[in-house]
Amino acid sequence: MRALFLLLSANRQLKRWSSRSRFARAAARRFVAGDSIEQAIAAIRTMNERGLKATLDHLGENAETEAQAIAAADGYLVALDYIGQTGVQSHVSVKATQLGLDLGTAFCLANLERVVARAREIGTFLRMDMESSAYTDRTFEVLHGLRDEYDNVGVVVQAYLLRSRVDVLGLIDAGIPVRLCKGAYKEPASVAFHRKSDIDQSMIDLMQLLLSEEARHKGARLALATHDEKLIEATKAFADAHDIPRSAYEFQMLYGIRPALQQQLADEGFEVRVYVPYGTEWYPYVMRRLGERPATAWFLLRNLLTR
Repeated sequence: MRALFLLLSANRQLKRWSSRSRFARAAARRFVAGDSIEQAIAAIRTMNERGLKATLDHLGENAETEAQAIAAADGYLVALDYIGQTGVQSHVSVKATQLGLDLGTAFCLANLERVVARAREIGTFLRMDMESSAYTDRTFEVLHGLRDEYDNVGVVVQAYLLRSRVDVLGLIDAGIPVRLCKGAYKEPASVAFHRKSDIDQSMIDLMQLLLSEEARHKGARLALATHDEKLIEATKAFADAHDIPRSAYEFQMLYGIRPALQQQLADEGFEVRVYVPYGTEWYPYVMRRLGERPATAWFLLRNLLTR
């Protein structure tokens, strides 16, 4: 099921159809806050009122021209202005390919620096999302270029990649905040773990590294991105056993997935941040989410077939 939806996420014909389908657009609203920044800010404000924080993602990836990449950065500048003006508690998350990584690391760095600088002006944080393994090294190159001047930028590490332990050790040494997730792209066995047990164990091992005294001292703060209650409980137990304060880490989850669990953790006093995507380029994102949630996929398919 997951492999199927990852394949569909790259299908341009299906993407074109979905953009015209009222049902597909309605189904996407399960995972996407809306087409506009105003809709996204409204969703974040509602979550803030319930004790949840956010990270805002303007959907899009793989800009093919410099004009597209510059326009994407401009969109983030508008989003940051909204965050600053409304006072909502939100970071931003960006994909390097959306801001021109395919057009060269130097161009992407310069384009992304405009966004990081604005985020620093309004007192918020930018997280660089991690894409397929083909982009990992170049994403880190841009990240370290930004960190030379900006301390309000972090990155994502995908636990299913075989390289991630080495990457995490390097990020700890550099004091870079890390969002740790399982990973959502199709990767060969030479690059990534495939068995769930191996991926879960990697998540636990990397979580413990990122909560170590050295990591906390250097500033590599952990954001654990998962909806898996076993991994959440393992993190809570490890933190309690080592007297690690709750302020040293946070849990992150996706908009529209397990909202009751999000609320439960926030009510227990944990910091919970919800990844809130918005925009019209929702198709690849939603396909990846459906691949991770087969039950949701079947529910939507049954509704489609009965209409």
